[in-house]
Amino acid sequence: MHLCQSDRVTSSSVCVLGLGLIGGSILRAAHDAGRPVWGWNRSADSISGAAADGYDVGTDLTAALTRASDENALIVIAVPMPAVDSVLSAIAEHAPTAPITDVVSVKAEVAAAVAARGLQDRYVGGHPMAGTNHSGWSATDPTLFVDAVWVVTTDPGVDADVWVRVARLALDCGSVVIPAESVEHDRAVARISHLPHLLAEALAIVGAAGGPLALGLAAGSFRDGTRVASSSPNLVRAMTEGNAAALRTALDEALQALIAAREELDQNSTRTLVDDGHAARMQYEQHQRFDITGITPGEPGWREALQDAGRRGGVVRQILSANPG
Repeated sequence: MHLCQSDRVTSSSVCVLGLGLIGGSILRAAHDAGRPVWGWNRSADSISGAAADGYDVGTDLTAALTRASDENALIVIAVPMPAVDSVLSAIAEHAPTAPITDVVSVKAEVAAAVAARGLQDRYVGGHPMAGTNHSGWSATDPTLFVDAVWVVTTDPGVDADVWVRVARLALDCGSVVIPAESVEHDRAVARISHLPHLLAEALAIVGAAGGPLALGLAAGSFRDGTRVASSSPNLVRAMTEGNAAALRTALDEALQALIAAREELDQNSTRTLVDDGHAARMQYEQHQRFDITGITPGEPGWREALQDAGRRGGVVRQILSANPG
């Protein structure tokens, strides 16, 4: 199954568990891509909007999973990390052979929870690097993932067919796929996602402490730097606490840079932090992706080859659709 030209629309069923911003947007994007798709959410109030919009949603988890089992649907776990284990327990009981992915922002912890339930043979982790500071069905958007990055994990033992099914869902939602191992993913997102959340909280606290005058003067740099501080505190805590080890390392590096800047400021200089930060930002702006081609999932060494390509900046954009999934 080569990574090459594909039809965008596929027919494989999708069952989305959790219909917040990300799960709800996946439901809508998969529907727009022509997939049979249904969703579950614990709270009826939370999905009233989805039902009113005509989507196939409900609050009966057993029914959703029984259907997933019957149709061999790809199950997408889109609940916060604290709720993952209870959902996995239900999957183990009602749909133990269905393929599973997730969209939780930490991967190693989810993979461990999946293994603890004996579901690892049918699981491939996922993480769409997209979102907003809003939540709930009203914030969902079927175009949320267009041109976004969607990590699809390449851990040892990963099933090639399930990997392809997860990657195809990401592509159908409009994303490009970056293959990555779970621990490497968690270390990376600690730096470019979870640490920015903590820094945004700190910036918001310092700014607000300046009182009405400071807030009245706040413009673009404060607004953009604190945008994610308006995210749901429960969601932010779930992602940051779920990746504590990697986040501590990233936070220590940030603190060291700030402490050095504070010491340098005693000499009326901020040169080191400002110059190094500008250079690092230019690195980001000049980062070039390349298309991953010529790798066949399931052939010897495919997982390592994809993982290495993802590590070097490669992305998967197309997959042969001879066996739709």
